Amino acid sequence: MIDVRNLSKRYGPRVAVDDLSFTVAPGRVTGFVGPNGAGKSTTLRMLLGLDRPTSGRAMIDGRPYRELSRPLHRIGALLDAAALHGGRRARHHLLWQAHSNDIPARRVDEVLDLVGLADAGHRRTGGFSLGMAQRLGLAGALLGDPPVLVLDEPVNGLDPQGVRWLRGLLRGLAAEGRTVLVSSHLLTEMELTADHLLVIGRGRLLADGPVEEVVARGGGGSLEEAVLELTAGAVEYRGGPEVRR
Repeated sequence: MIDVRNLSKRYGPRVAVDDLSFTVAPGRVTGFVGPNGAGKSTTLRMLLGLDRPTSGRAMIDGRPYRELSRPLHRIGALLDAAALHGGRRARHHLLWQAHSNDIPARRVDEVLDLVGLADAGHRRTGGFSLGMAQRLGLAGALLGDPPVLVLDEPVNGLDPQGVRWLRGLLRGLAAEGRTVLVSSHLLTEMELTADHLLVIGRGRLLADGPVEEVVARGGGGSLEEAVLELTAGAVEYRGGPEVRR
């Protein structure tokens, strides 16, 4: 389980995350949505021990990430699929991660096959498309067979077949009892994938509930309409006048 309590992060006078509290339960896909600058990525970075909170805490099964022994066995994460060493082969990229957490080498081949890269393990990642890089990032997140997964914009670069494949993968992992947290701007895809939704704006929690409940709060139309209504006062910028046809 992921438990965030009174989490705040300030950069000088700017408040990126403001007294944020929520729980991500196992057995379902939880979507994490909000406009640009809402604090989603900062929250995930604090959860994964990459940034220190100004106050509050972010816990995984009751412990902060920094205290986890062999963390890949507890939580798998994908934050930036493009952060690859272009000269390294895909299989070697995963092998050093596996070695660092005492994961057997055979698991590398298993996850490459799982994400559809079994025939690309020998290729250097510098020649990968964004979609292939995303699949490799997902392989890394699954490497330790973790009970908790945290994924930031995992469908970026995937073609329609890849998006459908990922949707089935995430729902299957949740059905196994895993905790799955997915941050995304693609609200139509979240409506198809997520069971539960966390909506934030300007670092504050705006909604926390089942997808159908969040949709109902927006008048019962689409999830996109509901989230846009909830976050209307929390956007970084506004577009020009509406174009009417």
